[in-house]
Amino acid sequence: MKINREKVEQLVRTMKPLFTDSSRASQIKTKGACDYVTQVDIQVQKLIKEGLYQMYPQVQFMGEEQDNTAIDRKGDFWILDPVDGTTNLIHDFRHSTLSLAYAEAGTVYQPYTDEMFVAVKGKGAFLNGKPIHVSEAKTLSESLVTIGTSPYYHELADWNFKVFKEVFLSCQDIRRLGSAALDMAYVACGRVDAFFEAILQPWDFSAAKLLIEEAGGKVTDFAGKELPVGMPGAVLAGNGKINEELLRILSEK
Repeated sequence: MKINREKVEQLVRTMKPLFTDSSRASQIKTKGACDYVTQVDIQVQKLIKEGLYQMYPQVQFMGEEQDNTAIDRKGDFWILDPVDGTTNLIHDFRHSTLSLAYAEAGTVYQPYTDEMFVAVKGKGAFLNGKPIHVSEAKTLSESLVTIGTSPYYHELADWNFKVFKEVFLSCQDIRRLGSAALDMAYVACGRVDAFFEAILQPWDFSAAKLLIEEAGGKVTDFAGKELPVGMPGAVLAGNGKINEELLRILSEK
């Protein structure tokens, strides 16, 4: 089904005031270890879901803040992360994003900088309407790499930090910014050269995966295989030139 991208982007942009509403951000519930939800998450998902259903009532909806077990994964569905970087939001770190994917289109919106990353399969990737491309770094030694710590899975800490050290010693430097979708959008526009995290949910990476691929990069799991649609997994996103170097490190268990 053809989607009116302009209308969808307009809907996404209307969420900006919610991200800067400190009263909503301070209303916090704990879902699990280091896993939080605020009234911003809940309200953004509610409004985006309602807006999408008004435009496309026949399309299913997958969102972080709901039970998604009834979704027919053989059909088309939206995949929304209303706030990727909720812990950042709680601390007013201003590095959070809204991530929305559908079939062969993806949108990642950074409300604090008003940056809208958009990709459509076969048509390229764009930042506020201008084409973007991954970096030209050819080796890990000349690369800046962002990492995700999988904070809900403390049992991975030993393995994670062993790998982080190896990557740190092999590249120019590493960053931990707290929003996988935004980190991946930064790979797409060449601000960083790669990103990886051991466990991510589909709403974390689905939109940004297409951004990177349309910008000339590559996204796989830690074995170099394609990511399953609508399912969680390990994610390595890079400019395509340094992915193999990183895979050699990530595959060492």
